[in-house]
Amino acid sequence: MRIEDIPIHQIRRPLYRQNDPAKVQSLMESIQAIGLQEPIDVLEVEGQFYGFSGCHRYEACRRLGHDTIRCRVRRAPQSVLRMHLA
Repeated sequence: MRIEDIPIHQIRRPLYRQNDPAKVQSLMESIQAIGLQEPIDVLEVEGQFYGFSGCHRYEACRRLGHDTIRCRVRRAPQSVLRMHLA
């Protein structure tokens, strides 16, 4: 696993997640004041990045117009990606 800043537009979010608007707003205020404190987790499968957690942090950074987001990147084979999508 490694920590890396990844362009937000390169992270695929294959599962729909309902975000709590109040939580996203609170995170936006916190991120503006002190920055993102906890990276989101992504899987890297064949050079593609997939996000399955950190949906509120991801959305807050996206709405703030950030180009990148700090990620904990774990490489995985297609079989692991399929398990997450099942």
